[in-house]
Amino acid sequence: MKYAGLLVMPAGFFLTLAAILLFPAPNTRAAFVACGIAVEGMGLAVAIRGHMAPKRGRHGQSLGREVEGGEFH
Repeated sequence: MKYAGLLVMPAGFFLTLAAILLFPAPNTRAAFVACGIAVEGMGLAVAIRGHMAPKRGRHGQSLGREVEGGEFH
């Protein structure tokens, strides 16, 4: 997931850059810039979420995100 987020962030940047260069009307330019910034934010959120440690239960058990020994614990 973290690599997907890191690939989405430049896509948002290039969408914003293309909007600034290609759209002469300020309304369409602003809409595409806002979409590009939103894509960058989603990519950042996915990258941060991919780097987070898995959550543990009250007694240290995994909450189903890890598989150890072929079984969910």
